[in-house]
Amino acid sequence: MRRPLSLAQQLFALQLAVIALLVIAGSLLAYFDSKRISEAAAERRVLVLASALAELAEVRDALASDDPAAQLQPLASTLVAATGSDFIVFMAPDRTRFSHPDEALIGQPYIGSIDAALAGGVVTEKYEGTLGPSVRAVVPIRPATEGSAEITALVSIGILQQQLGREVRERVPVLLGTAGGALLIAAGGTLLISRRLSRQTLGLGPAEITRMYEQHDAVLHAVREGLLIVDIRGRLILANDEAQRLLGLPGSAENRPVSELGLDEPMTLLLTSGEPVSDRLIVFHDRVLVVNTEIARKDSRTLGTVTTLRDHTELETLTGELDSARGFAEALRAQAHESANRLHTVVTMIELGQPEKAVEFATVELQAAQQLTDRVLGAVDEPALAALLLSKAAQAHEKGVELVISEDTAVTVQDVSPRDLVTIVGNLVDNAIDAAVAAPPPRRVSVSAITGEDAFVLTVTDTGRGVDSQHIDDIFTRGWSTKTAEAPHGRGLGLALVKQILAKYSGTIDVEVNGGTVFTVRLPASRGDR
Repeated sequence: MRRPLSLAQQLFALQLAVIALLVIAGSLLAYFDSKRISEAAAERRVLVLASALAELAEVRDALASDDPAAQLQPLASTLVAATGSDFIVFMAPDRTRFSHPDEALIGQPYIGSIDAALAGGVVTEKYEGTLGPSVRAVVPIRPATEGSAEITALVSIGILQQQLGREVRERVPVLLGTAGGALLIAAGGTLLISRRLSRQTLGLGPAEITRMYEQHDAVLHAVREGLLIVDIRGRLILANDEAQRLLGLPGSAENRPVSELGLDEPMTLLLTSGEPVSDRLIVFHDRVLVVNTEIARKDSRTLGTVTTLRDHTELETLTGELDSARGFAEALRAQAHESANRLHTVVTMIELGQPEKAVEFATVELQAAQQLTDRVLGAVDEPALAALLLSKAAQAHEKGVELVISEDTAVTVQDVSPRDLVTIVGNLVDNAIDAAVAAPPPRRVSVSAITGEDAFVLTVTDTGRGVDSQHIDDIFTRGWSTKTAEAPHGRGLGLALVKQILAKYSGTIDVEVNGGTVFTVRLPASRGDR
């Protein structure tokens, strides 16, 4: 099947047709205007000539003679040749001709209008006489006596329409040449515009462009990933529904500079850097986003960047919970192994005939574990937080770190979601345990959580080497870490999540380096209308 004309080809054909019609219409208007101007000029010319002849003394003398026709006919012939007119007719007031190009018509009545001339005025008209259609003027001839109103004769001078048409036709080649030149120039300009449009539309036709737009629009609205297109000037060209939802963009965000969209600095820098990015985790407000950026190029020209966003918040939360569960399971396995060793020890002591020492050994271990459980459950009303602290104590013990829950710990139910509370405490305690493990003995992590009248205060202290005071502000930035990237989701994410959650609840976090590192979190007791 023959491929339909592209949009550029259709536009070229339509523009060429419109230009051709305009040129033709303009040429016709110019032709008829030229004809009208020629006729108007002829009217003025014959009127001026007739008025001048009416004042000639030779004409008056001939009219006063016994045979006016004998004298006026030669004079008229001479004047016709001299003035370039087609006829000069002198006549009596009763229309009797004294002269005519056809001498056979001398003495015959003049054909045409003379009433205005007989009344003392002049006549200019287009009239078809004995010689054919003509433009003529009729002027009265008066005696030489000054102030005389008598009309002794009339003079008519005319130019045939045939002569006027010949003059107009002589201008037609110039007119056609001008019209043809204009048409060629316009066609050339239209061709250049069409070629440019063809490159911009990739040679597609209107139906193809419409179908492609509908398909792309449907895909952009249906895709579950955020899609952003930013040009080389840092201006947002496109943002689909998911991108607007994830970043909280207004509906008028498109065609505006990214720096004016109210995004935080890390996200703004990432979108405007023009550098490719692969699966980078970004903490944006209360979301964890996976960002990929590719550079868009066309014919070796850089057009901008295409960025995709995936909401990784739920997955990151589940990953953290899975890490905690895995650590808890490992701690349980270690405890089970250790319990088995203790049980074998007790059994062996009994077999050796020392039951009293066996009971003492078993009771001491049981009391230590039960005391920690009782103290945590008694001090912490939130079950999720209590379970978290117990599991972290087991993990710390397995790693050779002593996790100390302060005696003043007392936590009542907070106006904070359990998941957010677990994220805050879990990340801080995990970081503290890792810091303590990396430092020489004694390895200890202390946790204090107190619910006061105005705020919930959490303090996590470790015996690690501490954070360089120059990097205290950097530790809350996504990607910054003193540890190697062992986790599948990378390092440097936990504290960034803590910072984002605290911002949501209008909380604060302070860092103090004193041998180890002390993190102090304050959360308002009530969020009010938030």
